[in-house]
Amino acid sequence: MKNPLIKICGITSEEEIGYIAKAGIDYAGFVLFFPKSKRNLSLECAKKLIAKLPAGVVSVAVTVSPTKEQVEAVVEAGFLAIQIHGKIEDSVITSCRIPVFKAFNVSDMDAFSHYEEMDEVAGFVMDAAVPGSGKTFDWDLLQKLPSTEKQVLLAGGLNPDNVGEALAACAGKIDGVDTSSGVERTDGNGKSKERIEAFVRTVRGSSEK
Repeated sequence: MKNPLIKICGITSEEEIGYIAKAGIDYAGFVLFFPKSKRNLSLECAKKLIAKLPAGVVSVAVTVSPTKEQVEAVVEAGFLAIQIHGKIEDSVITSCRIPVFKAFNVSDMDAFSHYEEMDEVAGFVMDAAVPGSGKTFDWDLLQKLPSTEKQVLLAGGLNPDNVGEALAACAGKIDGVDTSSGVERTDGNGKSKERIEAFVRTVRGSSEK
């Protein structure tokens, strides 16, 4: 795989913006409208953080079954893309003015072809059965994925220790990788600069083999 894309999700602070800026990633994800997550941010807080992202890093609002009003708020806040988990009305997606990444877990792949045909959907995030659980799934399942010209990112329990194996197992089926809990500090309180650097180093190294 040539130059795999890297997305670090669940960014919550200016300090973490500094980590990812130096690491050289492609996408930065911010959780919105989902109080169940410890990484959930207010729209105002997220807006201030994305303003500090370096040029070239795409800001992604990570949402679960957002309303049309929430999607509109994301666009108005200046996000460059939105990631949607869960069920969503087609009309919400077709009305979106920024690229949509539809997240799938291994139990709802039947809908893949439907979203693949939607022009507003720019790509997919393939996650574990319980999104955000930090658990991996059987990567061989992706070999059954229909071919698509859209971006496909692999998520679900990826960390510096297993991301190299994941990239090898999914070669030809994914364009990049997505991590959140896998680069957090051991106490789970925020991202680790060292783990982000190790993750990026492994991913970038895999493209040179």
